[in-house]
Amino acid sequence: MYLEEADVAEELNPSTAEEEEQQIKPRKNGLYPGVSDELAESMASGWADTELHDLQPIAQATHTAARRAALSRRFPGERLVIPAGNLKTRSNDTEYSFRAATEYAYLTGDQTEDGVLVLEPTADGHTATIYLLPRSDRENGEFWLSGQGELWVGRRHSLGEAEQLLGLPAKDVRELPELLREATGPVRAVRGHDAGIEAALTDKVTAERDEELRVFLSEARLVKDAFEIAELQKACDSTARGFEDVVKVLDKAEATSERYIEGTFFLRARVEGNDVGYGSICAAGPHATTLHWVRNDGAVRSGDLLLLDAGVETTELYTADVTRTLPINGRFSELQRKIYDAVYDAQEAGIAAVQPGAKFRDFHDAAQRVLAERLVEWGLVEGPVERVLELGLQRRWTLHGTGHMLGMDVHDCAAARTESYVDGTLEPGMCLTVEPGLYFQVDDLTVPEEYRGIGVRIEDDILITEDGNRNLSDALPRRAEEIESWMASLKG
Repeated sequence: MYLEEADVAEELNPSTAEEEEQQIKPRKNGLYPGVSDELAESMASGWADTELHDLQPIAQATHTAARRAALSRRFPGERLVIPAGNLKTRSNDTEYSFRAATEYAYLTGDQTEDGVLVLEPTADGHTATIYLLPRSDRENGEFWLSGQGELWVGRRHSLGEAEQLLGLPAKDVRELPELLREATGPVRAVRGHDAGIEAALTDKVTAERDEELRVFLSEARLVKDAFEIAELQKACDSTARGFEDVVKVLDKAEATSERYIEGTFFLRARVEGNDVGYGSICAAGPHATTLHWVRNDGAVRSGDLLLLDAGVETTELYTADVTRTLPINGRFSELQRKIYDAVYDAQEAGIAAVQPGAKFRDFHDAAQRVLAERLVEWGLVEGPVERVLELGLQRRWTLHGTGHMLGMDVHDCAAARTESYVDGTLEPGMCLTVEPGLYFQVDDLTVPEEYRGIGVRIEDDILITEDGNRNLSDALPRRAEEIESWMASLKG
């Protein structure tokens, strides 16, 4: 893979007794023992000036400025600290790929690790400053011997370049902890992303005040601006292409496992976006009855259904969340179609209830009613339907809520207050999922044997508009017969 700093020093230091007298002397400044003055001097010079000038602001710069202004109005006179977060260890000395904290990316558009946004209170609002790691220092060897050096991890923007791109004053983040420790006055911070920043604020913040900041930033994302809506549409369009990719290779998945499906979709996500927005659920056969099946190590068999729940996250960190339940051989059996059609009808009722001015819970109630009616009709639960709904008896097979807000997080706005979210009213610009399902477990003795092991979910991403709604993921078919025709055209 590569040599760590200690390995570099070891490589440069002969260890045999015969070579001791010929060992390279440490640098006079002692920063990197084992590196000769001559090599250090060579590495410190002879590099071209690569500073970038006349950079254009990022696409969302005006939107992030408006978001910061709203934040400033909500907390006048208080210092606000919003960190991006740090790299997280995967195992030993390797890290997970970095994904900036949602609150930080929402307010800045920046995605680099260790960054921190600070809003300093002024007489008429706040001054926003972004604190970042600057370019690596070539004079002291940092750029090639430090784990954060640019020869190890790649070039990063200079502070001047960051200012041009983000429309914010930029300073060295290594100076920030001391500045925060010395600061006076009320402070709020977003917690859970940067332990070093939190340590510098230990005696200045309270959990209650910080939670108010987190809640505000969550609720601020309930209504999407034009940039966000465009990103969500982009995510849905890429996701549709990812589903097409999967259908085309189902024969290869049958020869291997669900992981072929996972890998196929992941390729589309990485080529057209940043990543998948969440762990893909590639659930074939009875695995489709497990709501969050992400092991994806099971068999893919002709005659079974594949429940594929996956979403592309764009390079600007907005994710789709789409589910289709597909017959692996391209044709639904009679029972599979009956169950699928029930879920489709429930989703249709749910989508119809997504309207401006409606209650958030309305689309869930509409979908659940349809499913309860079918369960009674099939004799799986004793009616009447009103009794089933009152007692929640349908939930043995429907299991989960019918949808959630969507945006930079797959379960977006999760810290919002109940009265603003699940007990709230839908407004134009909100985006949510509608995803009813029926799941008959393999060991459920209350249903006929032929139902057991069948799971069906259909999920789309719905934008509330001024006069109704728009299905952002409608590039993918939903009706059973449309699914079959679509699959045949892709396999043909």
